[in-house]
Amino acid sequence: MKTLFLVRHAKSSWNDPALPDKDRPLNDRGERDARRLGKRLAKRDVKPDVIVSSPARRALATAGIIARKLDFRVKDIQVSDRLYAVEPDDLLQVIRGLGDKVKSAMLVGHNPELTELAQRLSDEIAYMPTCAVAEFRFDARSWSRAGKDKPARAMLYTPRTS
Repeated sequence: MKTLFLVRHAKSSWNDPALPDKDRPLNDRGERDARRLGKRLAKRDVKPDVIVSSPARRALATAGIIARKLDFRVKDIQVSDRLYAVEPDDLLQVIRGLGDKVKSAMLVGHNPELTELAQRLSDEIAYMPTCAVAEFRFDARSWSRAGKDKPARAMLYTPRTS
């Protein structure tokens, strides 16, 4: 069994329009939502073996907040340019490249590619708002089947839902 968590970064700040897109931080609501979502995932005993984040400041901040709530060491978050400004197929390649010893993986990135990938993996997820987590459980031994087989289970969590 493999479990994949796709996490859309929390709400970012637009206070400084001169900042490059990659450098935009989370706003207050984003920080609050990431903490809330991290708590909910911790209550469900989510324990990812790996967390991979986009290098964008808002994605890394979201990943860090959630990681701390899950007792995952922030310094162990992997940062990958392959999660920033990409296509859903690029995300699938990242997932398929995970080692088969990894049972649970969390990717923290952006829209529209996360929503598009979630829709491709399951008809049950129509849209991922900011700080949403799409969870997919695959009855598989290898990540190489991700995107080829439908998940055994698909769920969507937001900071306001359980």
